[in-house]
This record gives sequence, C-alpha cells and structure tokens, in this order.
Amino acid sequence: MKKTVLALAIAATTACAGVAQADVKVGFLGGFTGGIESLTPPIFDGAKLAVQEINDQGGLLDGEKMVMPSGDTTCSDASAASNAADRLVNSEKVTAIVGALCTGATIAAANNAAIPGGVVMVSPASTAPAVTDLDDNDLVFRTVPSDAFQGEQLAKLLLSKGIEDVAVTYVNNDYGQGLDDAFTKTFEAEGGSISANLAHEDNRADYRSEIGKLSSGGSQTLVVLAYADTSGQTILRQAYESGAFTQYAGGDGMVGNALVDAVGADVLEGMIATRPGSPDVPGSDIFNDLAEKAGIDPSAVFAAQAYDAAFLLALAIEKNGSADREGLSEALRDVATAPGETILPGEWEKAKKLIDEGKEINYEGASGSAEFDDNGDVPGIVVEMAVEDGKFVTKGPIGE
Repeated sequence: MKKTVLALAIAATTACAGVAQADVKVGFLGGFTGGIESLTPPIFDGAKLAVQEINDQGGLLDGEKMVMPSGDTTCSDASAASNAADRLVNSEKVTAIVGALCTGATIAAANNAAIPGGVVMVSPASTAPAVTDLDDNDLVFRTVPSDAFQGEQLAKLLLSKGIEDVAVTYVNNDYGQGLDDAFTKTFEAEGGSISANLAHEDNRADYRSEIGKLSSGGSQTLVVLAYADTSGQTILRQAYESGAFTQYAGGDGMVGNALVDAVGADVLEGMIATRPGSPDVPGSDIFNDLAEKAGIDPSAVFAAQAYDAAFLLALAIEKNGSADREGLSEALRDVATAPGETILPGEWEKAKKLIDEGKEINYEGASGSAEFDDNGDVPGIVVEMAVEDGKFVTKGPIGE
C-alpha cells in the first residue's frame, strides 16, 4: 500500500512538472567590459525592450516567457568570448543568441560554441567583412551591414567635405583591418591621398610613437578606426596633446558620448564619424517611440539593430513551433523574407496570431529590412555623425 501511495505521489509530481511552463532562453553576448563598455548597455537595452514587449503580449509558443541571460566577451578577448558563449550554449541551454557585438568576439563565440552546438547567432553590431566568410552551417546572421560598405561611405563622406589628405590608424583585429581596407581602397580610388596608414594594438597606455609616425606626413586629419573606450580614446587624447592634427574622423566603434566626455568636448568639436543607421521607414519611427517610452535613447548606436535581432529570433522560434535549435535558421529566413504580411516593431501579438494560423509574415524592423542574403548579411544605410556642442549628433544618411 505504501509503495502504491508513493508511486501515485511521484506520478502526480511528475505530471505537475510537465504542466509547468519553462522559460525560452535567448542569450545575449556583449562587451560589458573593454573597448565598447560604454556602448554595450544601450544595445542590451534594445534587445531587452523586444523581450519585454513579447512577454507583455502573450509570450512565446504556449505562453512561455522569453528570458535573456547574458555573457561578457570583453570585446577583444577571444577566450572570454568563447567561455561566455560556452556557458550560454551548454549550461544555460539557450535556443539562440543575440550577439556578439565586436567581430572577433562573434567569430570566437561562433567557432568554439555556437556552431558546434547548432545555435543560431544574430549579431546587431559585428560589421567586419570577416563575418561574411564564416563556415557557419547557416547559423550566423547579422542585422547590420558589413564594413565593406561603411568603409566606402566614410571615404566618400570625407572627400565630399574637401578632406583629401589623411593619416589612418586602425585597431589590429578583424574589425579594424576590414574597415581600414574598405576605407583605404575607396579613398585612394576616388582621388584621396593617405600619408600614413598604421595598425595599432588595443589596450595600451601610450601611442605617442605611433602618433609621431602618423603625423610625419603632414596630414591635418587623423582617421581612427578603433574603440571608444580603449585605444581610440587614448590615441585621440595623445594626438591632441601632440598638436599634430586639427581634424578627427572615425567609424562606428568611436561613436559614443562617453568618448567626448573623456577626451573633451572642445577637443572633439567637429569630429566626423559614420555608423550604420536606420532608414526612414515606419519601423524606425515606431521603435523610436517605443524606446523613448521605455527610457532608452533610440539613437544609441546599434540599439535598433539589437531590438531587431531579438524580435527576429523570437519570431523564428514561434515559426519553428518549439524552443528547439534544429530548424531555427530556416525559420529565421522565413520570417524575415517576403512574401508575407508585414510585421512592424511592437506587433508581436499580431505576428503570433498569423503564425498560429499558418500564414506567412515578413518582419520590417527598426533598422530596416532584414532580407538576409546567402551569407546571413543584410543591406543597410550608413549615416553621418558629428560632434556638435559636446555630443554626437546624427546628420543624416550619406549620399542622400
């Protein structure tokens, strides 16, 4: 009799456990320390905004909550990125990952954890061309255009402003090398002159020797393709102290008001930069409104792209019909590609209903269309940024 009662109790407990709804985990990999530590929080906030809206509008699948455990890649440490990804993939058992942000971190996390684990990654910030060439089994995507495009646009922007002679320094990794290569080829092909082009290592305290070499050619404009919280910041400060340059320019890794505060508003007034932006589409306006209501700066670099990455992964999980990893990349392509009824930011409830009815959807996001090509890349626009009155402001899309 006792055995019978015990068996019934175990069965009842098991049945209750089966009814309990498990959370669906989508991880986030970001550079919470290191070269972009001041840029990472608003990117994370963008992704979490999507999570909040999804949960507020019924959750995933059969009402499960979407949760987002995170890991710190430090941006530049491949071991840290691999370890953080390994924890998300093998300990947290995430279904997918938003991230990483820095290109080296994305490549390390993908090769050492995500690809072996069959986990889809969607980066909102890894812009280097090296991501395109990953042998990733269709698991690595991004919601931001490649630096092959951004480098071209930065070169054309400077030339359009009559800046035809520059010195360039870039952080010696996939991000810096890819951006420099695209910038250099376009700048020189369009008639510009580069007096010095020099790689530098990140996380050093003194770049005066490099600055001396960069200034020896006499260029008044220094282009810094690096990170706002590490080498980029130090180089700008020491370049100003040297008195060698009168104009500064940079790419997306340099766009952050923390950089202006650290180096000095007077020093960087008029600095020119570029970053991937959001086109003037309905999704962008909706995201701006949602972000402002949530206390998030909608213009923060890569915040919109992070929102899209998280929302797209949730749509793919819903389309896939489970929190399983298998089949998710195909589902991701389905929800991001026409034909299908357009889904805009904030329209989770509508999307879930259409998917449940077996209808096709096409997400048009905060940062524009997410029409992934064969490599998981997307088209996009690049916007001009400038430091005015002590902060970075958006001047508008380049070429329009």
